[in-house]
Amino acid sequence: MSPHGRPKGSHPAAQRERAPVCDAGVAALGYSGRMKVCIVSDSHDRAEALDAAVRQAAAEGAEAVLHCGDLIGGHTLRPAVKAGLPMHLIHGNNLGDSVTLHRLARDSHGQLHYHGADARLELAGRRIFVVHYPEYGHAFACTGEWDLVCCGHSHVAETRQVAHVGGGRTWLVNPGTVAGLSAPATWVMGDLEAMRFEIRTL
Repeated sequence: MSPHGRPKGSHPAAQRERAPVCDAGVAALGYSGRMKVCIVSDSHDRAEALDAAVRQAAAEGAEAVLHCGDLIGGHTLRPAVKAGLPMHLIHGNNLGDSVTLHRLARDSHGQLHYHGADARLELAGRRIFVVHYPEYGHAFACTGEWDLVCCGHSHVAETRQVAHVGGGRTWLVNPGTVAGLSAPATWVMGDLEAMRFEIRTL
């Protein structure tokens, strides 16, 4: 244990996450409004690439990681978790070893959150939906119920705003494939205060 009473190597943000669930099953997590996040997807067992993106994001001030699916094996996470950032994970069309992912999340002291097929989060006052397929992401963005929708699967990095039924616009972010499979190895740095999303290349 550290002198602050938390497991050694754990990021302080992981300790702030233990918050209640608000309406519609959205997990409300207590971060400051100036929060930055690392958005990744389709790591496909490439642990080194995921680790590189997470560490670069942490160095730039990211407080959490959103993984949009096709993580596959639990071993893919082991290097990246050493950066200490809380990580929110879903599975994609490649389910992988869900039993190990559940076990890692259970034993992570609040650092890893394995949500299953999709995740409904509230970070720094922003309502965020995470799903693997881009067409599902677009559909949820169109509802107007979310400030940010993150997706993956296509291995094509893209950030854009989608018109929704309420007359406004929702950010739809696809970080591409951090593994660099049939495409450049990319991830996205998101600023939840400014609602600015930048595609980065490893």
